[in-house]
Amino acid sequence: MNQHENFSTGADARRSLPSRSWSPREDARQDILVRYLGAVAAAAAEHTEPGRQPSPPPAKTSLEPATSSGTPLVRDVMDVPAASLHDDLPYREIARLLAREHIGALPVVDAQDRVVGVVSESDLLAKVAFEASGRRPGPVGRLRERRLHDKARGETAADLMTSPAITVLPGATVAEAAWLAALSRLKRIPVTDHEGRLVGAVGRDALLQTLIRDDAGIQAEVEDRIRAVCAPGDRTSVTVTVHDGIVALSGRLPVATKARLVAETEAIADVVEVKNLLTAV
Repeated sequence: MNQHENFSTGADARRSLPSRSWSPREDARQDILVRYLGAVAAAAAEHTEPGRQPSPPPAKTSLEPATSSGTPLVRDVMDVPAASLHDDLPYREIARLLAREHIGALPVVDAQDRVVGVVSESDLLAKVAFEASGRRPGPVGRLRERRLHDKARGETAADLMTSPAITVLPGATVAEAAWLAALSRLKRIPVTDHEGRLVGAVGRDALLQTLIRDDAGIQAEVEDRIRAVCAPGDRTSVTVTVHDGIVALSGRLPVATKARLVAETEAIADVVEVKNLLTAV
């Protein structure tokens, strides 16, 4: 980003500031949002060549399993079993099912339980609006409006659904799934096996909670690093505190151990900054 873009971005940010003071919880919410965006950006960087912008996912996307170990995967946080509906279900039954599940969209499956699309409340709204008003696209109606009009005349899930569906595999990383959800603006993503059969679903809330640990979670991992890096006699001399992702290390350690512990702590996900207050023995 060049100097002009930096200035423009800063000006836009200043114009977007609220006219009244934030509520007591707003600072915490903003902090969570920033961490989430950072995690999504990190996932994007892993799949983007230097100098190129990430492209949005194709109409049908199914993320491949991750090969790295120790990384949280979709299978660890997905909901099983996942609600779904068959492609021949009438639209009135679809509305009842969405209301019963308290969810805005559901995957549509065929007789082999393969995900063939997704039906959302928006699809049903178009249907009932069409029936209530009899709205017709004008002679020069936009293509999007005509497609919506044609879909609204349908009676079953197969007619109303958006297809093909965006899905994710159980072995994909949580960060990859979060990036896909952000690009697609999906609140919930169907999880399928390699044959396209529905095996679960993962929501943005589960992805968010997995990607963003609180200070207690970060501190627990720092303490694990201390036990791994420091000799038994040195561990009790190190004190660690965490506040808003900022880790403060204090105490006395040998020079080599001190440098290694700081480096290990800086590499921990969600650590914003390391304040090195350690002194050499």
